Amino acid sequence: MPKIVLYGIDISPPVRACLLTLRALELPFEYIEVNLLAGEHRNEDFLKKNPQHTVPLLDDNGTYIWDSHAICCYLVDKYGKTDELYPKDLVKRAHIDQRLYFDASVFFMSLRNITVPYFYKKVNQVPQEKIDNVRDGYVHLENFLADNLYVTGNSLNIADFCLGATASSLPAVLKMDPKQFPKIAAWLGRLEKLPYYKEANKDGAEKYIEMLKNKLTIV
Repeated sequence: MPKIVLYGIDISPPVRACLLTLRALELPFEYIEVNLLAGEHRNEDFLKKNPQHTVPLLDDNGTYIWDSHAICCYLVDKYGKTDELYPKDLVKRAHIDQRLYFDASVFFMSLRNITVPYFYKKVNQVPQEKIDNVRDGYVHLENFLADNLYVTGNSLNIADFCLGATASSLPAVLKMDPKQFPKIAAWLGRLEKLPYYKEANKDGAEKYIEMLKNKLTIV
């Protein structure tokens, strides 16, 4: 099997989505930590692999792919023993793609728009509208889940990994009230029962939340 290398940092939700996918597929891989705050993602070697200088970055035997959603899709398509995590059926795949695009453009972005200014410029005052965007994301996800076990139905897939990594990190900026969002709470509880969840996601999410604890002020 080709050598797979994932570059990332544990506190990053997109990196953790890839770790969940790799663990679910039971793929051997090397994990290389990249210190973003020290600028390691902007050195010459890294920029040759990923000119966008982001993590996660996947190196699959010399093929470089970045963006967690693209990486998760690629890994299942290439290495999945079945297509359960990312079905080839066009309707099922379209539903999963919608959830992935929601995570990329709305759900995770609502978190990133708050935390990136803090991490890189120490901006600790957060406008109320940014918090409202996070709350809106919770509302949408609650509606997506409806009466399903997972985000597109009753089968676990990569959209659960991507959205789960984000949802488990959002309490860093806005706690998720299980009474207001019981379906999200139950869904996260199901994800936590996965044998690889703690190592691949929970530990990093808790570290992320702790880093931001009492650091941000809503204005």
